[in-house]
Amino acid sequence: MAKSWAAFGVDLHVEPTGPRVRRGLTDGLREAVRSGRLPPGTRLPSSRSLAADLGIARNTVADAYTDLVAEGWLTARQGSGTRVSERHVVPPANSAPRRPADHRPVHDLRSGSPDLSSFPRGAWLRAARRALAAAPSDAFGYGDPRGRVELRTALAGYLSRARGVRADPDRIVVCAGFSHGLRVLARVLRARGAHSVAVESYGLDEHWRLLAEAGLATTALPFDERGTDPTAGATDAGAVLLTPAHQFPMGVPLHHDRRAAVVDWARRTGGLVLEDDYDGEFRYDRQSVGALQGLDPDHVVYLGTASKSLAPGLRLGWMVLPPGVAEEVTAAKGGVDTCGALDQLTLAEFIASGAYDRHVRAMRTRYRRRRDALVAVLADRAPAIRVTGIAAGLHAVLRLPPGTEAAVVRAAARQGLAVDGLTSRHRHAGAVAAPLDALVVGYGTPPDHAWSGALDALCAALPVDDDGSGILFPG
Repeated sequence: MAKSWAAFGVDLHVEPTGPRVRRGLTDGLREAVRSGRLPPGTRLPSSRSLAADLGIARNTVADAYTDLVAEGWLTARQGSGTRVSERHVVPPANSAPRRPADHRPVHDLRSGSPDLSSFPRGAWLRAARRALAAAPSDAFGYGDPRGRVELRTALAGYLSRARGVRADPDRIVVCAGFSHGLRVLARVLRARGAHSVAVESYGLDEHWRLLAEAGLATTALPFDERGTDPTAGATDAGAVLLTPAHQFPMGVPLHHDRRAAVVDWARRTGGLVLEDDYDGEFRYDRQSVGALQGLDPDHVVYLGTASKSLAPGLRLGWMVLPPGVAEEVTAAKGGVDTCGALDQLTLAEFIASGAYDRHVRAMRTRYRRRRDALVAVLADRAPAIRVTGIAAGLHAVLRLPPGTEAAVVRAAARQGLAVDGLTSRHRHAGAVAAPLDALVVGYGTPPDHAWSGALDALCAALPVDDDGSGILFPG
């Protein structure tokens, strides 16, 4: 029979020491406060609750509390209970000193994040309430490793309509973001006998590291004015990893001849094309280029996430897989779902209700205004700096005079601005072409109220031409 004390009170781990219970309890509580394990303001269990938990007399706990109140370790007020006193806690002499707080930049223009302040809290909460009310009981179990069928069904409809993806719910696997999906795919590639993956000359070093950890070498593909050449050097690769709609970070779409060529390569060699559609919904000058997967769903793995459209903290992504690969990926992912069922159900409702489309369209307008403002400010205050790439996504590439990238990044740091250099942060070690000096400016990251200040800091860090006499750095 369950003990009655299990149903009330709050948990507190304390071990009375020594043969005398009251003295041992008092010493144990005092040490917990002194060491900081019970920080100031912590509410302690009632004497009745703690006594029941410890299996001792209630008066013993009450007396220990009284002693510690008298000593100043605790406070007791009517209606407020017994709490740890608000006092300075001196750490033990042998404890490690606290590290100083990390220095954070005043402005953050690093790429990879949307405007987190714009997360649609109200609409998301409404969707969460509807999803929770309608959730079947099995949603609270371990779940299908492919993810909730409600989300897979909603994604199949949305991706087909908005991105031209040929999707079936049975061939969609939900994952915890792109990196998680890439890890699973890397395991599948290794199990198939692959030893390398061809990647773009410029990209995310995090992705290359994940592939290396799985035992897959990465070979860099050539890059020119038509974008990545996805078949040159990919002959022996088990897969090609591409960002065809909006190459990251260079900002150009994959040329239509090369889209067809990489699909032909996959058909001819049996390799897989891994399509990272990280920001395919955000094109500002025309309709977005459709997903490469639409050309050949049997050889292209489509990967998308909610990280740019909503927030990376949701940890929700998806893979649309060729028929045979879907079973292999499901097995490699594991026997149970690894993503929160309630978040999946909420996203499914968010998509089905039209709230996702409304949010994406609203953010598309906001990010376009930011990009336009960036281009206009640079044209006025730093006309020698070119913004390259198509009008799309959440970042832009600013070409710099040769040999100046490192100096500009340092100048930005002096302005309290965090920004990434193209070559120093995003160039693959095996890239053949000469390095390009540029900044990768993430205009999606700052909230609206900080955007003008971020632009001022950026312009203050950029080099200026002193009437032809040489490159100067402000500040």
